[in-house]
Amino acid sequence: MASGGCIICGSDLIYLNESESLQCSICKETILSNARCVQGHFICDHCHELDGFELIQQICLKSSSTNPVELANLIMSFPEIKMHGPEHHFLVPAVLITTYYNKTEKPGLISEKLNKARERAKNIHGGFCGFYGTCGAGVGTGIFMSLILNSTPLSKEEWKLSNLMTSKSLLEIANYGGPRCCKRDTFLSLETSVDFVEEHLNIKLDKSTVKCKFFERNKECKNQECKYYPG
Repeated sequence: MASGGCIICGSDLIYLNESESLQCSICKETILSNARCVQGHFICDHCHELDGFELIQQICLKSSSTNPVELANLIMSFPEIKMHGPEHHFLVPAVLITTYYNKTEKPGLISEKLNKARERAKNIHGGFCGFYGTCGAGVGTGIFMSLILNSTPLSKEEWKLSNLMTSKSLLEIANYGGPRCCKRDTFLSLETSVDFVEEHLNIKLDKSTVKCKFFERNKECKNQECKYYPG
């Protein structure tokens, strides 16, 4: 199967200018979508992330890590987490929540916050980066910040920090340009978040040097243009 292609046949994916009613090849539900493979296969977001969200949640619940990048790398090594896909929109806030509460010695809060992050992340559908101009990994950092600060639409400083967190992540992602790479955007979002949490909350999460081990699976990889490329 081609890396980053259709999970049914491995063929290239195409993105449509106008939404079409497409039947999911797995659950058979008919859904409006802008993406399918060249052979006509379509996988809805629910089936595309099948098991991935649950995998993320279960690993995070069992983790004592205080290093977001290391935890993300571990989770992304499982085949349930595809090269690209909306599961990364939950992965980012999940590993940040887990490592933050492990670092602050409040692991009892992880389960509740993960449940809320999972529900919010499901609203960020596949293709957000290209179709909405808002990468889901970057939005995930705002989900994280809003949850640890208990922000609401009526909050003041919490509202500010949540939106500022998202904006800084999206700026880093945008500066790298396209095409999409869910691994690169995840790493950028996590590194930006670690610095942001230290600056604004005085909590120092662990850091590590990132060398991407997924580039061979990504046929759109920017190679030497990406700072995470191991070459």
